[in-house]
Amino acid sequence: MGVTTIKEEITIKFAGDSGDGMQLTGTLFTENTAIKGMDLATFPDFPAEIRAPIGTLAGVSGFQLHFGSRIIYTPGDDYDVLVAMNAAALKTNLGRLKKGGTIIANTDGFDKKNLRLAKFEDGAQSPLEDDTLEGYDVFKIDITKLTRACLVDTSLGTKEKDRCKNMFVLGFLYWRYSRDLDPTIQYLKTKFKSKPEILKANIMVLKAGYHYGETTETFSNQVEVKSAPLAKGVYRSIMGNQALVLGLVTAAQKSGLPLFYGSYPITPASDILHGLARHKNFNVKTYQAEDEIAAVCAAIGAAYGGNLAVTGTSGPGLALKGEGIGLAVMLELPLVIVDVQRGGPSTGLPTKTEQSDLLQAVYGRNGECPLPVISISSPVDAFYTAIEACRIAVEHMVPVILLSDGYIANGSEPWKFPKAADLPAIEAKFAKERTGNGEHFLPYRRDERHVREWALPGTRGLAHRIGGLEKEAETGEVSYDPPNHEYMVKIREAKVARIAEHIPEQKILNGPEEGDLLVLGWGSTCGVIESVTRDLVSHGHKVAHVQLRYINPFPRNLGDILNNFKKILIPEINNGQLSKVIKSTYLKPVEQYNKIQGIPITKAELKAQILQVLKAN
Repeated sequence: MGVTTIKEEITIKFAGDSGDGMQLTGTLFTENTAIKGMDLATFPDFPAEIRAPIGTLAGVSGFQLHFGSRIIYTPGDDYDVLVAMNAAALKTNLGRLKKGGTIIANTDGFDKKNLRLAKFEDGAQSPLEDDTLEGYDVFKIDITKLTRACLVDTSLGTKEKDRCKNMFVLGFLYWRYSRDLDPTIQYLKTKFKSKPEILKANIMVLKAGYHYGETTETFSNQVEVKSAPLAKGVYRSIMGNQALVLGLVTAAQKSGLPLFYGSYPITPASDILHGLARHKNFNVKTYQAEDEIAAVCAAIGAAYGGNLAVTGTSGPGLALKGEGIGLAVMLELPLVIVDVQRGGPSTGLPTKTEQSDLLQAVYGRNGECPLPVISISSPVDAFYTAIEACRIAVEHMVPVILLSDGYIANGSEPWKFPKAADLPAIEAKFAKERTGNGEHFLPYRRDERHVREWALPGTRGLAHRIGGLEKEAETGEVSYDPPNHEYMVKIREAKVARIAEHIPEQKILNGPEEGDLLVLGWGSTCGVIESVTRDLVSHGHKVAHVQLRYINPFPRNLGDILNNFKKILIPEINNGQLSKVIKSTYLKPVEQYNKIQGIPITKAELKAQILQVLKAN
């Protein structure tokens, strides 16, 4: 009998070629982890090239999972376990593996060809054979050979057999971490129900990997992580884009409006289009446009026709949509623009994460063209923030930019199903028909919030002019009058500013109400800031964490919170975009910590920076 070791938390990195199935392996292990009741966070890492050459450093695909019996805030800094399917995967990730950590290596991926492709020196010995991995716990398994041997009696070709080798890895890890095979077997039965031979092969290899760990004396011990202290309820593991899809559908149901989503496929936002296309039963219409301009204009047309209209993109697409967004601002129609940010400029790093578009979202249109900007902080938060973006758009008759990023979009965490009754209602107010008794419809007459009425085309007595030319106050007629233009610019700005009266005041997420340092975050930096500040507060430091959802307008009490701290530190995965906005809005000096490498900020990096600022204080 082997020994079972209990651990509080573990970080695993699955790494190999795109064709090695590491994303699927990581996803299935994640879902199995969620079923066991542990808290978790993930970080998929895709190659930038669609079909990078096999075996090369550029072609390495990775999936990082951090899970534990305590609350997990980040996907982890360094790995406890590295699954390396080839030499390139090992070389790319070895620097992040903890000393004494475990390496599970597919020996077939370390032949001379793979070593050359991974840019090891000509004639160099395999790192599995020299002293490169001294100090690590290395499990050398010829996964490819064992997979083929398991399937020798099937009619599958060699390529089809090799596609199953990720199931061997998964089965072995299920044994290693005391897991049940049944949830994954059920998944395979659903996925391959029309391909019985492929189904049989995957299940055979999955079980073979499990039994390999169980029967091979080399691996005598198992590891177990207990369930985390999560609030009682029904949970599922959910990715950011999936949560955003469900949030948009929920907002449509809460508002009673049909949902229209017009989009042009772009990484990492494409999954939103795919996800919404599966929900036609909820009166969802999806439209894949020929380009970004067509997508936003179709969404504007849908908004004019009374739909909850949404368009989605990433940074380059947001730039292309700029003129259309300006038209929506001029028309004062509800529209949600989802921007799943990625590294830039231009095509930049299409599969890597970056908080790259804040300034573009706030300022990036011609003319005086303000609109609300709100940001998502985590995969689960995507559900709730999507609903809030729709609420603001519909109730304030204004386009809203909703900022996500690649880290949030592709990352996952446990999500406790909410109750529909606990979610906010969204009130869509349409102008009522005029009966012809002399009452004249004024499309730009406003209420106390400066919000105009939503007039549906075809409604009796509501004929009015639309278009991008400046509107005369109240009547909506085309106007070139200088004072009127200035008035309309100011009133559109005031309408956005007044939204601050209809959003919650800012709260401190953790830490004291006043102190030495406020760490101010937005977007996907939330987890790392929360993890680090909680640790520092527990050690007596007067450090607090504020996480912004509302960036334009800011919550009305944000300035008061900033004034209660001696210093402000803003960590961002960009070159200091929120820092610029905060400095110009509140005229306060801020400390910056900026990382622009296509990967998240680590806990170690942020903690070192905070301690440095505190020391200087």
